[in-house]
Amino acid sequence: MDNQKTAVLEHPVGGPARFHPRFLDLAGHYGFVPRACRPARAQTKGKDERMVGYIKHHFFVRYRAFESWAHLNQLAEQWLREEADQRRHGTVQEIVADRFAREVPTLHPLPAHRYDTAYREIRQVSWDAYVDVRGRRYSVPAHLAGRPVQIRLTLEGALTVSEGEHLVASHHVVAGELGWVTVPAHHEALWAQTLEVERRPLAVYEEVAP
Repeated sequence: MDNQKTAVLEHPVGGPARFHPRFLDLAGHYGFVPRACRPARAQTKGKDERMVGYIKHHFFVRYRAFESWAHLNQLAEQWLREEADQRRHGTVQEIVADRFAREVPTLHPLPAHRYDTAYREIRQVSWDAYVDVRGRRYSVPAHLAGRPVQIRLTLEGALTVSEGEHLVASHHVVAGELGWVTVPAHHEALWAQTLEVERRPLAVYEEVAP
């Protein structure tokens, strides 16, 4: 693989690569040992990038629109089966499907659950009990105003907000839309404080006769 910062934190020339802890967690989940390209070696880097170019100039040229992630994966599996796996690989000089069939006995089954690829970050809740995510503000319970919370955002747009181990809010993120998303129950306490009118005792005046 390449030395992108999302996976490789440091890779000095002549030294070992230091991988991102989350990437090592991914490798452990799927049971592979990561290897980074040697720095300043164009041959290895180019071979690593060519497979990206192959998908870009073949698969995405044929298929340009997708109804969902599931639909994209369905088309990708069809394309692999009918086109990509039937070609003769330029490096090993074998039909890809034949090479894969020969390597199948050395492969392990995938884990029962997919690796959690959700984006995570610590955010500070604003004074009015909102968190900002991608240009939009999402409400959280009022008592969290000013406190740090953890947000988790999936590829499907599901946003959850947690304080420690406790889930405190759930929203759905819509790409490209700005504004506020408010759950009324989150701000009941704030509205109660804002709308409360201070009651003052009525003054009593005595009429004085002239």
